[in-house]
Amino acid sequence: MEWLVTIQKKVQRIIRIVSTISMFMLIPMMLLTTVDIITRTAFKKPISGAVEMSSFMLLVVILLGLAYTQQVRGHPRVTIFVSRFFPRVQFIVEVIVNLFCLYIVGIVVWQGWVVAKGDTGRIVSDVLRIPQLPFRMLVPLGGALLFLEFIFDFLVSINKLLKS
Repeated sequence: MEWLVTIQKKVQRIIRIVSTISMFMLIPMMLLTTVDIITRTAFKKPISGAVEMSSFMLLVVILLGLAYTQQVRGHPRVTIFVSRFFPRVQFIVEVIVNLFCLYIVGIVVWQGWVVAKGDTGRIVSDVLRIPQLPFRMLVPLGGALLFLEFIFDFLVSINKLLKS
């Protein structure tokens, strides 16, 4: 089981690096949006492609931050109902929820890969003509990291269930 902890630490380090990249997209996105709003309202001249660029930066922030959010348990959890169960039943529910999440994220990774693979790099954005392939590849990349995080959560919940 020690090998699993070693792999988990390496994957979590990769997730932290990827989420740091996404974090640094927030400042340019905020500045671009702020300047766009100021120029649009004060000078009646919006920045061409600002909405498009903000959309692409938002994709980076969201998709590369999903796994880190799961790693630090930042996703919302509804525990009002489950917290009233016995601990063993809580662990069973946790295993089932993790399996369901693995299933859903697996579909997202698979379909994200199918869509990204179908893009030959010829599909570009409307205004700035930026190729969409790198941004479409973020879906399977971010999903795969989230999938790995759910695998670790699933194994931890199985371990808790077996020890209870």
